Amino acid sequence: MAHRSFKTIVYRQRGKIMGLLGAIEAGGTKFVVAVADENYNVIERSAFPTLDGEKTLDQVIAFFDQFDNIDAIGIAAFGPIDIVTNSKTYGYVLDTPKRGWSGFDFLGRMKTWRDIPYFWTTDVNGAGWAEFETGAAKDVNNMVYLTVGTGVGAGIVSGGHLVSGYGHPEAGHIFLQKHPEDTYEGHCPFHGDNCLEGLAAGPAIEARWQMSAKEIPDDHIAWKIEAYYLAQAALDYTMILRPEKIIFGGGVPHRDILFPLIRESFAEQMSDYVDVPNLDDYIVPVANGDNAGILGCFYLAKTLLTA
Repeated sequence: MAHRSFKTIVYRQRGKIMGLLGAIEAGGTKFVVAVADENYNVIERSAFPTLDGEKTLDQVIAFFDQFDNIDAIGIAAFGPIDIVTNSKTYGYVLDTPKRGWSGFDFLGRMKTWRDIPYFWTTDVNGAGWAEFETGAAKDVNNMVYLTVGTGVGAGIVSGGHLVSGYGHPEAGHIFLQKHPEDTYEGHCPFHGDNCLEGLAAGPAIEARWQMSAKEIPDDHIAWKIEAYYLAQAALDYTMILRPEKIIFGGGVPHRDILFPLIRESFAEQMSDYVDVPNLDDYIVPVANGDNAGILGCFYLAKTLLTA
């Protein structure tokens, strides 16, 4: 990446000098970092593989060191993370199999570098917030965003606010009934074949069928079984949260065959118990694509300045 020869970029709005917004999409495989103006026009962006915590944040800080006037940064990190503000480990990455990250004070390291406002949340909340602001849920106040890839996670917005409490939602680990034709023992090391992630995440698909989701033909029974689990999850979220939209993202839902099967299975399992919107508009794919995570970080960073 070619570094800029200047350090400060400024904007004037109604006589006030405006700085930049920062974004850190902290994935288990790679980090994406970016800066943008207050209108979310990207000034510079970079990506690099995820190493251990110290080495990775060295690269993050080197990127942001190019700019003197970053007003706030949104961080959307792989988990589990501590988001409880009065906790002793707020801002930490908690126990994770990712080497060099368990117990790492992510937010503390960033604050030591530069003490500016940071929005600290999960990677799936970041992408979900982007869908809420400018994506598939931009016209509603209540939605569930579910990413189905290496794992399964959810970003939930209720009444215009991200849902959190004692921690962030772990909606990928809800328990499900198994499909009657599925004999797979499950991928989740905690819940085996009882939870959504253990049955429907990308590694579960590959282990079950000995081929990746990209390789499985459209007419394979794999998609009927996958749709059954994703529809069952959508039904559970519908019963508890009554969202106006359920959005599926991640690598697995890239397959076009999946959405009609999810909607069909959802209707069958719901069995007319409660009314839901038109299923074609209720269970939908992401609208922001691979940019959702970075966009969400920018949007969340700006909320710290406009609250």
